[in-house]
Amino acid sequence: MVVNELLSLLLCLVSWPYAGYGKRDAGCVQIRRIPHLASRIPLDSIFDPVVLGGIRSGIYPGAVLAVGRHDTILFAKGYGRLTWSAKSPAVSVDSTFWDVASLTKVVATTPALMLLVEQGKVALDSPVVRYLPEFNSPGTSSITVRHLLTHTSGLRATLPLREAPDSAAALRMVLTTVPVVAPGTRMVYSDLNAILLGEIVRHVSGQTLDAYVTRAVYAPLGLDQQMLFRPPKRLEPRIAPTNLWRGHPIAGVVNDPSAGKLGGVSGNAGVFATARGLARFAQFMLNEGTLPDHPRIVKKETVHQFTQIAVPARRGVSARTLGWEALPTGEETSSAGTLFGPHSYGHTGWTGTSLWIDPDRDLFVLLLTNRAYDPRVRGSFTKLKEVRGRVADAAARAVDALGR
Repeated sequence: MVVNELLSLLLCLVSWPYAGYGKRDAGCVQIRRIPHLASRIPLDSIFDPVVLGGIRSGIYPGAVLAVGRHDTILFAKGYGRLTWSAKSPAVSVDSTFWDVASLTKVVATTPALMLLVEQGKVALDSPVVRYLPEFNSPGTSSITVRHLLTHTSGLRATLPLREAPDSAAALRMVLTTVPVVAPGTRMVYSDLNAILLGEIVRHVSGQTLDAYVTRAVYAPLGLDQQMLFRPPKRLEPRIAPTNLWRGHPIAGVVNDPSAGKLGGVSGNAGVFATARGLARFAQFMLNEGTLPDHPRIVKKETVHQFTQIAVPARRGVSARTLGWEALPTGEETSSAGTLFGPHSYGHTGWTGTSLWIDPDRDLFVLLLTNRAYDPRVRGSFTKLKEVRGRVADAAARAVDALGR
């Protein structure tokens, strides 16, 4: 009965302003508000064994999984606790904040560039030195904004910024670095690319990356209280820790050492977010630049431009869009699983976060964990990939079973 009712509802719905609402259409009666879809479909039995298995295996103490479409959340659930202690607060979909690490690249830096490119303030094929005059070391003149977004700048993966005496010196290290291979010839994933993009945002907009993306993206979408840099002290009890200092959990301080040295605001890392906020951001992407009852932030064409494959995959190296990772990932075990479609894009974060979006299925899968906090098993990074892949495959199968 539940399945038949759900299928009838899906056939009748033409558009949903919010999850669970319907509208009058030819052959359909007015549909009243129904319970959340997650309460009508027994997805717990599909996802719980996988996510809880990661906790039992010692990969992470806590996690949130959210699965949804452009107009609804199909499943959202918290698992475990913020630390391994039984006295630690339980994880919450709505209130727990996560250090999203490199997801910052795609939920802050990339949307900021989407806006600036659309507005004509940044040109993808212009040299970086046009926007950052200090970026003028030998070999850098031909590095473009597009190269930074696709990780084809030729710059090394990282620099020992933590050894710099202060943030200004750390930034000088980045601005004076030189490519190790010719720009445009090889994809080498580099935090330096994202750091430079964050600096471009600052120079062009006149605002720091956090201030700009909050004003231009998060606040208009109603996400400014759920996605932020440098969280205030009052939020610390709600933040999943990602490190230990002399046996004490560290929460609210960015885990990434480069972003930390740069003051907690950087193009490569620094965002703290709730699962609810990131799920809404994923829906913003699936809605091609907007959310229901919110202003359009970017044009559909801009979203398409930034999510099309820009650099094809090669052996052991993933395909890339402008900012995002794409399929195939080139990994033996992919965080996107084996079933996501060819137009899918996503990203992961060192702390244990991941977001994958399959626009053909109208599906996103968000898995947030604090793997970086005191894992109790060797190889936690690789083992987490397996969890991510199994969750992604399970979500794809569940959505396919419901019909698109």
